[in-house]
Amino acid sequence: MTEHYLNATLVSYAKKDHLAAESSPVHLIVSQTDEVSNQYPKSVAESVKDAFEKKKNKVIITNGEVQQFLITLPKTDLESLRLAGASVFQALKEVNSKEVNIDEVSGLTELQRFAFLEGLLLSSYSFSKYKKEKTAFEIKISCSSHFIDKKSLTELQKIAEAVSLTKTMVNEPPQFMDALRFSEYATEAGKKFGFQTEILGKEEIEKLGMGGILAVNRGSSVPPTFTVFHYKPENAVNEKPLVLVGKGVTFDTGGYSIKVGGNMTSMKSDMAGGAAVLGIISAAAANKLPYRIIGLVSATDNKISSDALVVDDIITMMDGTTVEVQNTDAEGRLVLADALTYAKRFDPELVVDMATLTGASVAITGSFGIAMAGNNQDFMEQLKVSGEETYERLIQLPFWTEFEELLKSDIADLKNIGGPIGGATTAGKFLEHFTDYPWIHLDIAGASFVNDAKGYRQSGGTGVAVRLLYQFIKTKCQ
Repeated sequence: MTEHYLNATLVSYAKKDHLAAESSPVHLIVSQTDEVSNQYPKSVAESVKDAFEKKKNKVIITNGEVQQFLITLPKTDLESLRLAGASVFQALKEVNSKEVNIDEVSGLTELQRFAFLEGLLLSSYSFSKYKKEKTAFEIKISCSSHFIDKKSLTELQKIAEAVSLTKTMVNEPPQFMDALRFSEYATEAGKKFGFQTEILGKEEIEKLGMGGILAVNRGSSVPPTFTVFHYKPENAVNEKPLVLVGKGVTFDTGGYSIKVGGNMTSMKSDMAGGAAVLGIISAAAANKLPYRIIGLVSATDNKISSDALVVDDIITMMDGTTVEVQNTDAEGRLVLADALTYAKRFDPELVVDMATLTGASVAITGSFGIAMAGNNQDFMEQLKVSGEETYERLIQLPFWTEFEELLKSDIADLKNIGGPIGGATTAGKFLEHFTDYPWIHLDIAGASFVNDAKGYRQSGGTGVAVRLLYQFIKTKCQ
């Protein structure tokens, strides 16, 4: 876990004479002024003018005695600034720049400057572990203390490292990232970022009666793990903990309800919820947020063997609920349900689960956001605000009681699927059965893994939900 695959490093500088001679200046231009026309050649000034007239953020490279990067910013909403930062990184990479510096700029708030650097830094991630020829490009970005303070710079670097960790865990192939390796990564992350990790093995899971996890694991040659993260700062502002629950299915074949038509491709990402829980706690602990957090991740793969779970099996969950299995590809809710039961012992302030749970949610959100449901509207409204700030946006699912009827079984307490109607909602309703506390469910299936790179998101794992929940927790601290 020593590699984090970020190719950009942010550092702070106080005076320009501290910069290396080869450091190229990056100038952010927020408004078109006469000063721009007087300072740069006519062709450059015309290019700046054109960008503002078309309201298009743009990177302009000058080739005088000192190469300069001019960033026109007629659009200054937070997401446009993140995308501008990503464009800057691509420009720097194309010209193989080794070091640049950013000085003071007027017209941007501290939050806007943070967003610009966030997009720049996040776009520098590259997972090259398994390539014979690895990308050697690395760049140092020196930021004036007048542009952003050193504390904020350090905070951003640590958030990016946590997002990078999450992406890497999702990008690792399934023969590497199994349930045992997940627990190893969690332990190493705890030591690096500053939280405690507790690993429960199969024997302990059996003693707890976690029938959902054990049922899904029946087809696997790798035993399951149940990982508990404890982050308890001395100055925590919350008496009751925030509990984060993540789905850790390290590869999903669908079991005997096998995925067909190419739908098994990228199912290494079915543990993205569990990886996000680890990323969130890593970011919070690294930046010493004064908030008590507990993380729970049920990890196993969902494979096929002579002993594997089959349709029509009835299993008994940790809380004694019996479940008639009608689809072995609806396994995520089974491993999550036991974790939600386990969460009760902490008397939580709020529980947030996150999972690549349903294709039905993808049909709603695509890769553009997250489907959300829950039983506490106040907390959901707060999370929506954080979603808009981080551009990890949330759409609230209908959660009417009528959907519960679709999960009724003739021979058990519940079925594990509700049929073709409202699949994302019935999955949430199944999980709700195992809660008795304030709770939010996040279905991240659409946004957790993408095929095409865009802006500061590479193809593969996106690390979605890390920045969202970090911002939510940070706001609660304030």
